[in-house]
Amino acid sequence: MHPNLTTACWLTYSLPQKRDSSGPASKRFGRRGNCRHAFTLIELLVVIAIIGVLVGLLLPVVQAAREAARRMSCSNNLRQVGLAAQNYHAAYQRFPAGYVSHPTTDGSAPASVMMDPVTWDAGPGWGWAAGLLPFAEGNSVHDGLRFDQPIWAVTNRETIAATIPMFLCPSGTGGDEPFDVVNEAGNPLVIAGQPMRLGRSHYVASHGQESCWGECGSAATGEVFTNIYTSATEIVPINGDAANVADGPFFRNSKTKFRDVLDGTSNTIFFGEHSSALSEKTWVGVVPGAFTHPRLTSPENGPDAAATLTLVHAGPSGGELDITGSPIIHPVNFPTYHVGQMYSEHPGGGFVCLGDGSVRFVTNFIDLFLWAELSSMNEHEVIDWEKL
Repeated sequence: MHPNLTTACWLTYSLPQKRDSSGPASKRFGRRGNCRHAFTLIELLVVIAIIGVLVGLLLPVVQAAREAARRMSCSNNLRQVGLAAQNYHAAYQRFPAGYVSHPTTDGSAPASVMMDPVTWDAGPGWGWAAGLLPFAEGNSVHDGLRFDQPIWAVTNRETIAATIPMFLCPSGTGGDEPFDVVNEAGNPLVIAGQPMRLGRSHYVASHGQESCWGECGSAATGEVFTNIYTSATEIVPINGDAANVADGPFFRNSKTKFRDVLDGTSNTIFFGEHSSALSEKTWVGVVPGAFTHPRLTSPENGPDAAATLTLVHAGPSGGELDITGSPIIHPVNFPTYHVGQMYSEHPGGGFVCLGDGSVRFVTNFIDLFLWAELSSMNEHEVIDWEKL
């Protein structure tokens, strides 16, 4: 065949046919107009199932990462508290008092003075955390407080309701806002015609093993106080109970020094967690007549006196018995949910700050008697933290 003819035939075959532009699109453009643009129902269900599986796999990872960040923030908060306590001791050669109160000699007081009927406390009530403020970048709040006046003085009402981030655990629930102080019946404690509102704290100080308002000593050992009503020095009974003796670093009018911690500061718990999910605590201190009420309930749980607004104890306390009649030791997250125990919302346990300023994570399964020993200054126990 002639070469030119072959080329002509190929060209003739390759030229597109003339189409009627007025006809349907399917005719003008061939069968390509029938292409699908959507999923079938089965395909859609498969995609949804795959997404659900991926979310199920990723969600625990995301939650764990968030909790790890919250745990780090909480441990840093306690580390700041521990460092502030060290600096306080460097400045004053002692740690701050658990709370400052001048108890009455016989449980009575002038009508013009507030007095706690259970602990015989008469104020001013300032607690350990308020004393640490200048050493923890809390000067603005500290400078707004009148320490020459009791907590409940009108001049202090606004400042004592301040929210201080360092005293709040990011894993804690139950609220970060100030709370109303209540009496034993759970009703607002009205002072000078208005209720008391205190700034919240998720951290507490360790009183030791016994109930939180005991002194370190008793009338039998010649403990001497200055009576604020007579300005005379005299021996003051310990709420009528000489057995209620503190053995931890913080208690009413405590002046604990490094040398008093016979177990060593690395073996003694100074501070720890207490979430508002269990009960409300404050950085401010103790208000006579106030009570701490539980938000979680159990057969052995009930309200406790005002000292538990800022202090906790480990037990066993002679006045606290379980359903078998045995003294109760309540470690971190103990299920009796005692308002005077340490309580954390971190999974598996909670953080404590030791006397040397280090922060440790204590599990829910710590040996009960070891926990009680850690809370005491003088059990002469050396702890191997790597085995806890």
